[in-house]
Amino acid sequence: MASNIGMMDSAYFVGRNEILQWINKSLQLNLTKVEEAASGAVQCQLMDMTFPGVVPMHKVNFDGKTEYEFIQNYKVLQDVFGKLKIEKHIDVNKLVKARPLDNLEFLQWLKRYCDSVNGGIMNENYDPVERRCKGGNKGSVRTCQKSSKSLQANNMLNSGSGDRVGARKTSAGNKQARASSSPRANYSEEVEALSQEINELKVSVDLLEKERDFYFGKLRDVEILCQASGLESQPMAVAIKKILYAADEKESGLDAAQQVLSESLDSVHVADDDLLAD
Repeated sequence: MASNIGMMDSAYFVGRNEILQWINKSLQLNLTKVEEAASGAVQCQLMDMTFPGVVPMHKVNFDGKTEYEFIQNYKVLQDVFGKLKIEKHIDVNKLVKARPLDNLEFLQWLKRYCDSVNGGIMNENYDPVERRCKGGNKGSVRTCQKSSKSLQANNMLNSGSGDRVGARKTSAGNKQARASSSPRANYSEEVEALSQEINELKVSVDLLEKERDFYFGKLRDVEILCQASGLESQPMAVAIKKILYAADEKESGLDAAQQVLSESLDSVHVADDDLLAD
């Protein structure tokens, strides 16, 4: 189950844009940054979408502004994890700080978990706006009202007819044409695209650095173990150090390590033969 996925799992290499698209499409939201999900409300509703009816949505505050309000949402999420027996630690103290990388990692895990439950197929019967309107939570009511107003505005724009609608479309088309013909507009779009690419590269670098530190720590632990008193001269420790300290980039040190072990086994066999002869 995805609740036990490790840090090197492919889930943690899913990009920020893909995570945001998944959230916005699933919950009919318009998030532009992963840290906007730091309140924990989004995570609660994603679990509600995956397990309909399990999350008490009336307790989820979508308009929370303070860390205290965020923590209350995460308490709801922790209770849901407990009910479903999901063995996943939620580092609330980090998530409520709204740091991009911490929130991205948790959302990456959550996407992998939800996909493992529903096969990545969206529940077409789930109405995220209606679910946010459930209960008496003031934050949920305000969010519901915003969503309803937005939907009404879209319906008016899309279903309207007559001269006013046509005039609006013509005016919008003229503005778009003027904007597209302006070199400054083109430069602005290019700068925005490059800035977005830079942010994605920064996230990738952070993940790669974390992976590097993870493996370096493992190698350092092995080295310390091999240097322990009483083990340093043991054949296996010597063989491992041959691999760790191999200087040639093209050579892994494996051949030298195998030779050490082979010589050690030969000496053991000779000693056994001498004992049998005696």
